[in-house]
Amino acid sequence: MVNVRPAFLSLPERAEKPRRRGITHVLDKGMPAGEVDALLQVCGPYVDVWKFGWGTAYLDPGIGDKLALLDHHGVLACTGGTLLEVAWQQGAVDEFLDWAASVGFPCVEVSCGVVNMIATQKRALIETTAARFIVLGEIGAKDPGVPVSAREWALAAAADLEAGATWVVTEGRESGTVGLYDSSGEVRADVVEAVVDAIGVDSTVFEAPRKDQQAWLIRRFGADVNIGNVVPGEALGLEALRLGLRADTLTTSERRTPTP
Repeated sequence: MVNVRPAFLSLPERAEKPRRRGITHVLDKGMPAGEVDALLQVCGPYVDVWKFGWGTAYLDPGIGDKLALLDHHGVLACTGGTLLEVAWQQGAVDEFLDWAASVGFPCVEVSCGVVNMIATQKRALIETTAARFIVLGEIGAKDPGVPVSAREWALAAAADLEAGATWVVTEGRESGTVGLYDSSGEVRADVVEAVVDAIGVDSTVFEAPRKDQQAWLIRRFGADVNIGNVVPGEALGLEALRLGLRADTLTTSERRTPTP
């Protein structure tokens, strides 16, 4: 029997893969290839970018198998930004990019959330990387003690996009209590609005690992908002959230339709 999704409900329209907006970006902390395969059999149509968190891609002996699975399901594999930061700090950027290309990564994240990298250095790194890969430029520090300025985030987002990034990722970490969020996980709405005003909602990927944060973004921007750092096993649940099939997004009174 062929499983076909029913069509008796009126649901929000979703951009179709491969898509630039409405992407779901998941964070892989080291899943075995077999688990990735099983997961994508169910939610492959709803996942767009698969980030190998931190340095796991460098350590994973099954990296080739996982990249082949992701490619088969039309999911873009992306290195984590911290791994490139380590390579940059050690003067091994060229070696890193050669390795990423050789194993088959189509995407690379460029961040400066840990190392002391100034704006001109990050711009040069994005320009170099964008010549060979799709770039996700991440803004914001991972240190919760670093002050968060809406204006500075907006300027950083615009700079990353101008340097060649396809999307700009707003830092939230896997905890959802840093950067875009305060220590309790509440959304810094002023930062969200400043970044969107600077580069547009379709170019922004909001790291939002928590359901309440995801729901806030969907109510604010609609089903086709870009959401990142999603737990892989929760990708199907996020799609239900996008489509108003969960209580948190059943009403859309706060929804604002992004400009095409």
